[in-house]
Amino acid sequence: MNKPKPGRIIGIDYGQARIGVAFSDERKIIASPLMTVQTDKKLDITAAKLLGELEKHQNEYRYVIEEIIIGLPLMMNGTHGLLADEVKQFVEALNKISLLPVKTWDERLTSVQAERSLRESSMTRKARTKHVDQVSAAIILQSYLDLARQ
Repeated sequence: MNKPKPGRIIGIDYGQARIGVAFSDERKIIASPLMTVQTDKKLDITAAKLLGELEKHQNEYRYVIEEIIIGLPLMMNGTHGLLADEVKQFVEALNKISLLPVKTWDERLTSVQAERSLRESSMTRKARTKHVDQVSAAIILQSYLDLARQ
C-alpha cells in the first residue's frame, strides 16, 4: 500500500524580473528558500513556467503542494499600488491554469528584511542578488506559517 505523499505550502515573492520561491517543511513549521524563476513579458507564460518548475520539484522530492501563498506588496499605508495590481493579475493567471488554492499575504518590508539578512552574511553583492528573491519568499511564507500555528 502506498503511503500518501506529504503536503507542503509554497511561498512566492513576485517581481517584474524574477519570482522568488520558497517551500515549507512537511509539518508546515519552517520555510526554506527554493528557487528563482525568471519572468516573461506575458503573465500567463510566467504562470505556466512557474507551475512547471514547481511540478518538477514536487515530483522529484515526492510531495504535494497544498496551497500557494503569494506576497501582496501593499504601500506602507495599506493601499494597493501598481505592483499589487500586477500580483492580483498574476494570481488570476495562476488560477486559470491550476486548481491549487492561491492566497495573497501582506509582504510589506520583506525585501528590505531579506536584503538586510543577506548583507549580514558574507555574501558578495552579486550572490545576494541571486538569493534575495528566494529569501523574501521564505520570509513571506514563514510569516504565514507562524500566524497559521497560533
